[in-house]
Amino acid sequence: MTRPDDVRLDALPLRHSGDLDPILERIGPARLVGIGEASHGTHEFYTWRAELTRRLIVEKGFAFVAVEGDWPDCHAVHCSVAAAPGAPESREVLQAFERWPTWMWANEEVLAFTGWLRKHNEALPPTQRIGFHGLDVYSLFTSLHAVLDYLAEHEPAHLPTAHQALRCFDPYGEDPQSYAFASRLAPQSCEAEVVALLRELRRPDHTPPDGGGVLDDRYVAELNAAAAAGAERYYRAMVRGGPESWNVRDCHMADTLDRLLSRYGAADDAPAAKAVLWEHNTHIGDARATDMAAAGLLNVGQLMRERHGREQVVLVGFGTHSGDVIASQRWGGPVQRMPVSSARPGSLEDLLHEATGGTDAAFVLGSGDGSSRWSHARRPHRAIGVVYHPEAERHGNYVPTVLDERYDAFLHCDRTTPLRPLHPIESADVEPETYPTGE
Repeated sequence: MTRPDDVRLDALPLRHSGDLDPILERIGPARLVGIGEASHGTHEFYTWRAELTRRLIVEKGFAFVAVEGDWPDCHAVHCSVAAAPGAPESREVLQAFERWPTWMWANEEVLAFTGWLRKHNEALPPTQRIGFHGLDVYSLFTSLHAVLDYLAEHEPAHLPTAHQALRCFDPYGEDPQSYAFASRLAPQSCEAEVVALLRELRRPDHTPPDGGGVLDDRYVAELNAAAAAGAERYYRAMVRGGPESWNVRDCHMADTLDRLLSRYGAADDAPAAKAVLWEHNTHIGDARATDMAAAGLLNVGQLMRERHGREQVVLVGFGTHSGDVIASQRWGGPVQRMPVSSARPGSLEDLLHEATGGTDAAFVLGSGDGSSRWSHARRPHRAIGVVYHPEAERHGNYVPTVLDERYDAFLHCDRTTPLRPLHPIESADVEPETYPTGE
């Protein structure tokens, strides 16, 4: 039986930026750092994640931040933080986010980081500026229209392919749910049209300009076409149920990350690019160390380790014992401050709360005598999505986890305080909840 004293041996103070030094030492020369969050609505997760990312950029030369957001919306953020000519300040860009839940990115915590990043980039040559990019898969029609706009201005000879793809979706009124349900009832789909559009933009005759943070219009259009192709697959899989839609989504995010790594390291004299990834714990923490694997689910953290090697990847998880978060009681519902009950007895969070005396702590996993005795055990580990029902704590919201296998480091923020959204009220015109939990 694990004693709190066993855990206390490995607990490191977590009070200020310097307390992240052991995490930076664990990261060492790794090229990929995934930083999670146990909820999308916790101030502490966002602020510690941003601080660790700042240090990775300044001290270890990380080239871009990739997040659980849509490519078109986050490209506007990228233009802002890279100080592209005419790009507005971050607040204006973040307030323009429309897809629910806007508060995941349109919040004061992200605004503080993007403001810092713009100032940091303004002191660098354009070819060395740090990027900010979205990996997610929801932007079907936004991305299709962006490709159409690019072709109309730069490559009108290829417009027919784009028009054909959009015409295929005409009967569904640009409603991905209607399209998805129709594709389940009939054998035809728009997959061929969207894939053909992606092929048009992936011609080998295109040579991008040198420089990591400088993304030319053709490359941006190519990534929009890839997002549209991923979204089309995702929505068709979603209506069939089961793990397929989750896996389509996480594979798309991992594929997009790999494309960006290749792009940022494309110059002949460029070192291998380094990237920071911001996503929920359920995407960051290796799925093989949870019950997700038994359900047929994989995730980005697992794919990063498999594709790039364990020594090149460091995964950092977060957890909390109690407090309040920003979330909603239903998909598309209004944003609310919601209470987080004290962690379930026997859970990871309950153990860390008792061991630390209710203080914040960091853990570098896989090292030290204490770690060998307690973090190899399988325990429930809390996961709160954008949709949250505090009353269901006894029956849900926990993922059985072997901590040492799921993450390389872990930050315990004992009490969660709410994220600070830029938008006080959300729209109800939204995408459907993602399988299985909207994380």
